[in-house]
Amino acid sequence: MLNLVIFGAPGSGKGTQSERLIDKYGLHHISTGEVLREHISRGDELGKIADSYISKGQLIPDDLMIRVLENVLDSNPELTAKGVIFDGFPRTIDQAKALKEMLAKRDSKVHAVIGLEVAEDELMRRMIQRGAETGRADDNPETIKKRLKVYHTQTQPLRDYYIAEGKYHGIDGTGSVDDVHGKVVDSLTARLPEHV
Repeated sequence: MLNLVIFGAPGSGKGTQSERLIDKYGLHHISTGEVLREHISRGDELGKIADSYISKGQLIPDDLMIRVLENVLDSNPELTAKGVIFDGFPRTIDQAKALKEMLAKRDSKVHAVIGLEVAEDELMRRMIQRGAETGRADDNPETIKKRLKVYHTQTQPLRDYYIAEGKYHGIDGTGSVDDVHGKVVDSLTARLPEHV
């Protein structure tokens, strides 16, 4: 089993690298945003509670997010048997601690945290290009700068937390998709040979 957390600033390539890791290791992708949207569209109990926060523009409480993740892990044992990749969670140290506790109850843990590190000017360039190609209204310079500031404020303490835990794999996220994927796999192979 291999449980990974992937994080990086908007435009760092998290989605693309997640797909590559899923294909290579047979991991189950858990995107908290997608999972929440599924629960809301089904109108089940978790979805109704989540929607009561989201519809008011509020953040989902950590304990609810953990319940949602527990639901994914416990209701899909065949999908999660080889491990999971957490995308979009945790975002804070409290969430990281809650995730650690929740996995420990299942005799598991986060094995590695992949941090895609890309210079700010390159992130700006990528997202402005993405905006031009996709028409995404939020991919404009002013909004991008705000999103990057929030990301750095939220994520720096989490990065430091995982460095202290010995789980952080800082990966240079510049270069081709194949180059970055190769760097991720090399890092995991060097530090987690028994899992990969």
